[in-house]
Amino acid sequence: METAPESNPPSSAESAPSSRLWLAYVAPMAAFLALTGLEGATPRGWYVGLYLAKVGLVSLLLVVYRAAWRDIRPSGRAGLLGLLIGLAVFAEWVALDKIIPYPHLGSRTALDPFAALPSPGVRAAFLAARLFGLAVMVPVMEELFWRSFLLRYVTNPNWSALPIGTFSWGAFALVAGAFGLAHPEWLVAVICAVAYGLLLRQTRSLFACVIAHATTNLALGLYVLLTHDWRYW
Repeated sequence: METAPESNPPSSAESAPSSRLWLAYVAPMAAFLALTGLEGATPRGWYVGLYLAKVGLVSLLLVVYRAAWRDIRPSGRAGLLGLLIGLAVFAEWVALDKIIPYPHLGSRTALDPFAALPSPGVRAAFLAARLFGLAVMVPVMEELFWRSFLLRYVTNPNWSALPIGTFSWGAFALVAGAFGLAHPEWLVAVICAVAYGLLLRQTRSLFACVIAHATTNLALGLYVLLTHDWRYW
């Protein structure tokens, strides 16, 4: 395990009480997973309403716990590298998932909004919320949880004392595996997690990971809209 040099400044919201600090990273993700599970357990006709509620609630929690955003420090050079990695991950996600026949862990709600939502206004609102959730909300939420909180927590329970990008290889493997299991396309998701983790190791920048994640998701969303391959939706 690597330890933080004493000269490094704190990398997260350490001024918050330690008993509540983890909530800033875990609460949005927990709400997201709970509502995603509810989407799969309720009638298909509820999906749009539940998704809009999920975007609203998770976004609200991200704002309430915005102290954690201090981990995402903008950097032009790191952001450019994140953009390139994000495009590469998008390519591997779609290509490998089509080329390699492997069993998926369930499936996504493959909703065709053009067929399911005849009202142009409702469809536009859903598509806007869907792209916002995909390219903004999810990258911020997941990078704060997976690669800011969990990666450091598994490395050392005193995780907030570790600078961003400091982690053990055991934690790296566990987080990559857990990230994969959280997605139906687990194989390409593990590769994605490895790429984002190595990007974090190289840049020590969570901003780079957020940009990479946002790029991957936005490219995937545009691919879905252009091809109508709704299984990735």
